[in-house]
Amino acid sequence: MEKDYTIYFENAVKASRTLHRLDKEKVNTVLKNVADEVLAHTDEILAANRKDLARMPAGDPKYDRLELSRERLEAMAREMRNVAALQSPLAEVISADTLPNGLQLSKIRVPLGVIGVIYEARPNVTLDVFSLCFKTGNVAVLKGGSDAEFSNIALMHVIQNVLNAHGIDVNVATLLPAEREATAALLNAVGFVDVLIPRGSQSLISYVRENSKIPVIETGAGIVHTYFDLSGDLEKAKDIIFNAKTRRVSVCNSLDCLMIHSGRLDDLSALIQPLAAKSVQIYADEAAYKAVDGAYPEQWLHHSTPADYGTEFLDYKMAIKTVDDMETALTHIAEHSSRHSEAIIAEDEDKLNTFLSAVDAAAVYANASTAFTDGAEFGLGAEIGISTQKLHARGPMGLVELTSYKWVIRGNGQVR
Repeated sequence: MEKDYTIYFENAVKASRTLHRLDKEKVNTVLKNVADEVLAHTDEILAANRKDLARMPAGDPKYDRLELSRERLEAMAREMRNVAALQSPLAEVISADTLPNGLQLSKIRVPLGVIGVIYEARPNVTLDVFSLCFKTGNVAVLKGGSDAEFSNIALMHVIQNVLNAHGIDVNVATLLPAEREATAALLNAVGFVDVLIPRGSQSLISYVRENSKIPVIETGAGIVHTYFDLSGDLEKAKDIIFNAKTRRVSVCNSLDCLMIHSGRLDDLSALIQPLAAKSVQIYADEAAYKAVDGAYPEQWLHHSTPADYGTEFLDYKMAIKTVDDMETALTHIAEHSSRHSEAIIAEDEDKLNTFLSAVDAAAVYANASTAFTDGAEFGLGAEIGISTQKLHARGPMGLVELTSYKWVIRGNGQVR
């Protein structure tokens, strides 16, 4: 018999009607309590995570995203406290005016309502989504991947225990069963879920976009480029490239393709040499290959193919593309970018301004690592995802991006 998931969605809608009664101090207290309880239950959460990890090959690019540690749990708890400390956008008056007829108009921030999030092997998303949604008066309906099933259950258990202790409807945070049928039910939860946010691979995001009957905010895959201009500073570039590629390869802001001006090919060996310490596989076009042949470890140097450009590697792999001018670099980005994060390394101010103006991406950098594309780094406390679309939200989605607005009109008997 086919399982009916309607009760999950009905309970979520009912819970959403109660959130407006919570004062801001209680919301913040709950978030801080959840952070405390995550740390108090570290051993249980890590034990659950080990059960998930045991089912995934260590060489899988998703393994790093799935893996939890005491340090990562501490960072997750810290981000929850950061969210608690932020100013709530709810009830903010965006604009106000009085019409000639005396009607007083106010445009006020309100929750989106019930937010569905579909994500893969990323248990940190469970806490991030809950903290941001709860802070903004939204109900979170979560559908994690089966790869992180035990980790997600353990984290949701902590969340709901704290909610229950505070007398709050536990359905303000709902974790759907891990089976695929739950995903199909969420995609079709019209009338229950107000917006759907997928977090994961390009295939997951495309699947959700193509099959959802609910409005979708895309948090796209990161196909990230950095262009090293003729005027670029080599020492800056070495640090930026190394950080952007190797800080954490499994995340969407990590570098996938280095573009280098042909006039700087003599510096390419020095530029990528630090990557050898991390065994980064290089996929270079003919000019770049010749420039580093013999200088970069042979076992990690490969001739590139067209498929290497426009690929989100999520691994210790990087493509190199040689260009003769910045216009060619801009064209390559336009044709291969996922419009997530793009960067230029240059000292020529005109080149910097042109790049920053011309590149169509959610985050565009000048002389800095793309690793900074992150809600916490942008001062948002955490993020529910990084939107690569242009409607409603773009870039790291924090508290404000999880709100809509309504018009409030006060009158004194006016009729039209």
